[in-house]
Amino acid sequence: MKTLLPTSTAGSLPKPSWLAQPETLWSPWKLQGDELADGKQDALRLSLQQQQLAGIDIVSDGEQTRQHFVTTFIEHLNGVDFNQRKTVRIRNRYDASVPTVVGPVSRPKPVFVEDAKFLRTQTSQPIKWALPGPMTMIDTLYDDHYKSREQLAWEFAKILNQEAKDLEAAGVDIIQFDEPAFNVFFDEVNEWGIKCLERAIEGLKCETAVHICYGYGIKANTDWKKTLGSEWRQYEAVFPKLQQSNIDIISLECHNSHVPLELLELIRGKKVMVGAIDVATDTIETPEEVAATLRKALQYVDADKLYPCTNCGMAPLSRDVATGKLNALAAGAEIVRNELLAR
Repeated sequence: MKTLLPTSTAGSLPKPSWLAQPETLWSPWKLQGDELADGKQDALRLSLQQQQLAGIDIVSDGEQTRQHFVTTFIEHLNGVDFNQRKTVRIRNRYDASVPTVVGPVSRPKPVFVEDAKFLRTQTSQPIKWALPGPMTMIDTLYDDHYKSREQLAWEFAKILNQEAKDLEAAGVDIIQFDEPAFNVFFDEVNEWGIKCLERAIEGLKCETAVHICYGYGIKANTDWKKTLGSEWRQYEAVFPKLQQSNIDIISLECHNSHVPLELLELIRGKKVMVGAIDVATDTIETPEEVAATLRKALQYVDADKLYPCTNCGMAPLSRDVATGKLNALAAGAEIVRNELLAR
């Protein structure tokens, strides 16, 4: 990345109201058939323009073609029955009805590659594509086949590696794996979770990222955060091994959280997507608030490795709020960029 402090988003942006119900996760599509296919591409164009007008440097599809950041990928795999559902506890936080693994999992064909190719034709900017991470995938299913979280995670890592290589060939510059589960299952992360992630990126030449946050701004997550006390030190449990991993970029939640930013010292040397936008509130940050978060992070992250970003996806927010937050992110990064260049 040649741009100093290149801005990006964690992933999702709000969908237009004609495509899906606004401010709702897992919202059913309002279109069908060819109209849905065209509608998804139209929404992707709008999402891209929204980012470009705000001045975002590393753009994405805004996850416009996905109902959910995990299950949309899983529903394209063999071995998972979406009609056979079970209620499970997601990340020890809330209950959800999820599909069941009934046999060996495999990927019969690429899932997001055509969407990525389309995005590539729409812009010459660097593009980032998000995939669910292996541990977060296994936490969003009921396993009635492998009966081993670790074994299923390794199988998903192989599948994700296939998809990632196809996305790289389609012109994606950064492939991000979303792993909010890394903030919960610390022993598993250190025992095999990071190794699974490294299997998912094996052989890639493009940049790779892992996004670890405290979740969307939904009630189950905000209620959970209230139980975490005055200091959120979850990152401390996994940062040492992540710092030693082959992952290029670590994407984190920083603004309006109780994460002590000195924990970033534990991943010194890695590129860091610093979450400077709170996705759990409709209040739009000022550029100066964004700049203040970035200045604090620069105490622990080298300037050429800091990527201003959002804390998490913004799918549950209104489009006006999300646009305001994108504008603030770009403007705040510009303030600090100019300060650094003036030195």
